[in-house]
Order: sequence, then structure tokens, then C-alpha cells
Amino acid sequence: MNLLFSWLAGLIFGIGLIISGMTNPQKVIGFLDLAGKWDPSLAFVMVGGITVAIIAFFIARKRTLTLLGLPIRIPTQTKIDRRLIIGGLVFGIGWGLAGICPGPALVLLGGGISKGVVFVIPMIIGMGLFEWFERRKTKPQVNNSPNH
Repeated sequence: MNLLFSWLAGLIFGIGLIISGMTNPQKVIGFLDLAGKWDPSLAFVMVGGITVAIIAFFIARKRTLTLLGLPIRIPTQTKIDRRLIIGGLVFGIGWGLAGICPGPALVLLGGGISKGVVFVIPMIIGMGLFEWFERRKTKPQVNNSPNH
């Protein structure tokens, strides 16, 4: 049942991205081009999304289970650290250069549009590299020196 609702939420999100034009990289780049012909439509989409999220988090804070009976896990990390800043910069630079972020990229990929493929493949590689580095960092180091 959870899989069905996850699929349905993704479908609604994807349709919303298509209707709002956020799968069109030129529209996104137009929003980011403050010095040129600025397109404010993405700001309206963001305000709508933030409004829905604020309401959802307000309701979720008062609950321990989702409507499907699963535990609600709201992130507790509030510290702004170097990893968050670097991640935000990498995301922002990629978004600005390509005009695509992960959600719209998956919609483009699902639609068979080549820009989605070109974006998603490096995105998956980057996610894999991050996981690989995280595992190496947390893995106990074995000392193979001849003195032991």
C-alpha cells in the first residue's frame, strides 16, 4: 500500500512540474537570469510548495504516525555545517548551469527526453560516489603495518 501511495505522490508531483513548466530548463534559467529577461513564475511555484510544506509539517509535528500507519520521521538536524553549504553550492551551480534539478530530471527521463538522461546519469554517479566516500569514512581502518 505504501508503494502505491509513493507512486501516486510522485505522479502528482511530476504532473505538477509539467503543468507549472518546471520541466523546461529555459523557464528555470529565465528565473535565475536576474540581469536579463527575468521570469518570476518559478517564484510562484516555490511559494506554493513552501506553503504546502509548512502546513504539512505543522500537522505532522502533532502526529506520530502517517495516515498509512507508518512512523513520521521529521529531521532533527538544525546545524548549518560545511557539508550543507557545499552541497547547496553544488546543487545551485548544477541547477543554474543545466536549468534542471532532480525532480524535473526524472520527469524528463520518464518522458524519454535526452536532457533528462544527460542529467540523471551524472546525478546517479554523484550519489554513488557520495555513498562510497561515506562508507570509506565510517569503515574502520585496518592497520597493515609490519610493526603490528
